[in-house]
This record gives sequence, C-alpha cells and structure tokens, in this order.
Amino acid sequence: MDPAVDPALDPERTKSPRRSMCAAVLTLEAIAVGLSTPVMITLSDVDPALALSLGLGLALLCVLVAGALRRPQAYLLGHLLQPAAIALGLLAPLMYFVGGVFAVLWITAWRLGAKIERERAEAFAEYDRRRESGE
Repeated sequence: MDPAVDPALDPERTKSPRRSMCAAVLTLEAIAVGLSTPVMITLSDVDPALALSLGLGLALLCVLVAGALRRPQAYLLGHLLQPAAIALGLLAPLMYFVGGVFAVLWITAWRLGAKIERERAEAFAEYDRRRESGE
C-alpha cells in the first residue's frame, strides 16, 4: 500500500529524533570515555587493568545502550551511564568535567527529542485531519 494512502506505513512517521540524538550522544561519550583510559594510566597512575576495565567497559556499555535505544528501558540505562562517566573523575579528575558535559548533553537530547516527537505527532495528526476533511 502506498504511504500516501496509509499514513501508518510512512517511514518518516516512525523515525525517532530522540533515539537519534541520544544515540549520537552515547556514541561520542563512548569515544571520550574510551580515550580516558590512557589518560588514567599515564597521567593519573591508575593500575592499567583497572583503567582498561573501567574505561573500555564503560565505553562498550555506551555503545551497547546506544544500539538498544529502540527499547524504552535503554533510556534508563543511558541515564545510569551518566553518573558512571562522572565518577571516572575519581580516577582522572578531568572526567568530572567531561562526564558532566555529556550528562548535560544526554538530558538535553532526551528532553528535546521527546519534545520534537510530541510536536511531530501533533503536526502529523493535524495534517491527517486536514487531508481527511479535504482542506
């Protein structure tokens, strides 16, 4: 069936701006957290095994959660990753700042994405109403 005939089949209506924005934040956060690993080892004299497990482990979690954002529960995991990234500041003090920046970006993407989704749904509903009434 043609998407113009059946709006439910229109792929534009199923795109999630929130998912895209949050996945982008988590992907960039994974890179930043992963790059904190050598910083922890060289500048902060953290045990390499601890730095590798925490830094790369958290980076891997960011990537996995970014890929799982099709499920609503993944957003909760994304929220939980933010304090974990900030807590890396205990080992590399710069991560207090970097983790905080990503936490702000995460919350902004989550809220703004939800707002865009709401407004898109309203706009599509208005479009459908006008189309059905012949306006």
